[in-house]
Amino acid sequence: MAKRILVVDDEASLLFMVTYALKKRGYEVFSGRDGREALDLAPRLIPDLMILDVQLPIVNGDEAARIFKADEKLKHIPVILMSSGIAGLSEKAAACGADAYLNKPFKFEELNKLVTKYFAPG
Repeated sequence: MAKRILVVDDEASLLFMVTYALKKRGYEVFSGRDGREALDLAPRLIPDLMILDVQLPIVNGDEAARIFKADEKLKHIPVILMSSGIAGLSEKAAACGADAYLNKPFKFEELNKLVTKYFAPG
């Protein structure tokens, strides 16, 4: 069964490219455009990995990550935060419990390396 990934970003072109690239690698990918969609989709889908933009409308990605990491059903799911132009992204990721972060713009090899890290066998 394919691993499930939830990707949430308000930038339509980036969301499309990331979703497309991950689907081509065989993952089942679900997407959202704002923090409220992330909060709605994650508990229903129970994905294997979440990739969240920090600067999302309605609820920021780091706040969504904090909520997920406090939820017994979701806290085990790795969260990758991504953002452009935010000073201290590594500190922000650590503060909300995210497992990794990715600065935009990024190369898809960087994303693939991170995703593979969380799906590698024990």
